[in-house]
Amino acid sequence: MLYFARWKIVLILLVAAMGVVTTLPNFFSAKTLESWPDFLPKSQMVLGLDLQGGAYLLYEIDKEDYIQKRLKTLVSDMRNQLREQPRIGYTGLGVQGEGAQVRIRDLDRIDEARERLETLVNPLINSVFGGQQVNEFELQVSDDGLARFVYTEDGLNQRMQSIVEQSMEVIRRRVDELGTTEPSIQRQGSDRILVEAPGADDPQRLKALVGQTAQLSFHMVDTSMSATEAMQSRPPIGSAVFNSVDDPPVPYLLEEAPLLGGEDLVDAQVSFDQRSNEPVVNFRFNTSGARKFSVVTQRNVGKPFAIVLDEEVISAPVIREPITGGSGQISGNFTVQGANDLAVLLRAGALPAKLTVIEERSVGPGLGADSIEAGKLASTIAGALVIIFMIAAYGRFGVIADLALTVNIFLIFGALTVLQATLTLPGIAGIVLTIGMAVDANVLIYERIREESRAGRTVVAAIDAGYSRALGTILDANITTLIAALILFQLGSGPVRGFAVTLAIGIFTTVFSAFTFSRLLIALSLRRKRPTKLPI
Repeated sequence: MLYFARWKIVLILLVAAMGVVTTLPNFFSAKTLESWPDFLPKSQMVLGLDLQGGAYLLYEIDKEDYIQKRLKTLVSDMRNQLREQPRIGYTGLGVQGEGAQVRIRDLDRIDEARERLETLVNPLINSVFGGQQVNEFELQVSDDGLARFVYTEDGLNQRMQSIVEQSMEVIRRRVDELGTTEPSIQRQGSDRILVEAPGADDPQRLKALVGQTAQLSFHMVDTSMSATEAMQSRPPIGSAVFNSVDDPPVPYLLEEAPLLGGEDLVDAQVSFDQRSNEPVVNFRFNTSGARKFSVVTQRNVGKPFAIVLDEEVISAPVIREPITGGSGQISGNFTVQGANDLAVLLRAGALPAKLTVIEERSVGPGLGADSIEAGKLASTIAGALVIIFMIAAYGRFGVIADLALTVNIFLIFGALTVLQATLTLPGIAGIVLTIGMAVDANVLIYERIREESRAGRTVVAAIDAGYSRALGTILDANITTLIAALILFQLGSGPVRGFAVTLAIGIFTTVFSAFTFSRLLIALSLRRKRPTKLPI
């Protein structure tokens, strides 16, 4: 086992060199790296929230808010179903508690009404129970004509699961738009979402962007009466009063049913108005949205319509002419950052439900610097003690073990850099643990070599047998540790995963450095000096 073909020697040394080269950028500033030649690696390790600071936000889905909004949509669908020809007379349509209900006037048509309304129970696929179908709502119809929709337990649970998954995807797109590095977005329980954004220099802006629902819609302005009159008396059926984003807010009377929704948007970009030089947001619809927008503007030339974001009017321009190009402009006395934030929200899409912040922390970079220094100190002390012990215990072979340990550390940091895995404080603990594991493998090998030498073998035969017979023990120990690391990564979250990643990478680099690289160094040393006595 001490014979190495030339190509093997080149390959082993190349792997070790790659570890050193990919780790080097971490010792230089970003400005210095810009001056490096393009063929050299420039990537640096990604530091976690606990090392470089950032924002920690724990959100909870506002279930009650979602239920009420969903029931309002259901009421509109019930109205449309009952108004289909032949029309079924009804009264008392609206949201009552956590259900939507209506009373059928003609009791002889209850069965017909039930048949129409049953199309609204909304079947869902339950992903938890092998794709079994469940209904979102249960329809209850009594003999006195009262028809009521209520949520089923399985339907509500399935809907909340879908909302959490959709919200996580929207949040991820919004955070990515801000350019933060390696955001961590995880589900917590059944209705909570944890957002960690390392390097976020403006946590309040991040909080505002992540938590805003950003439901964009376009409504016609109801000109049958003024907003003030509607607030003093009662708005017409199908209309409601919305306030603007101005300070103080300006009331608008709008038709509740939106002409168009934000789901048809495909792009939103910031630009400047050529006349006023103020920041505006240019938006563009997809093909379907462009067609709808064209029809709406053609039918309502000369009438005002409102652009509404989260039930607040951004602007209410008058349609001067049909807009057939599928694009438009939102203006509203924006600042540059305000316009950019709105564009980010529109590009990322709307959240399906309102989010409430239940825990918020801002981790300053000072804490990260302290953590890094503490990690460096711990690693330096651990490394120095290990080096001293190995040289004292095994002499020249101890020096080889220390060289292998150095290569091992470079390989770990090089792998983390190439994979762009996030390094956290627990990850540093995993690296320190790996240092001990790497030396442990060398100790097993060297003690086995000593036993073979005591049994009367020659130097070369003892070293060869020591490596061969220690390999099984090393693999057993590292495979069991690897299994534990994989389980930690699969079932853990956040810092636990960071520890599991560095531990798993350390296992592979340890086997390479302690068994392959150190064996190569010993083989080259024996070729050069040819000792007659075991140099341990």
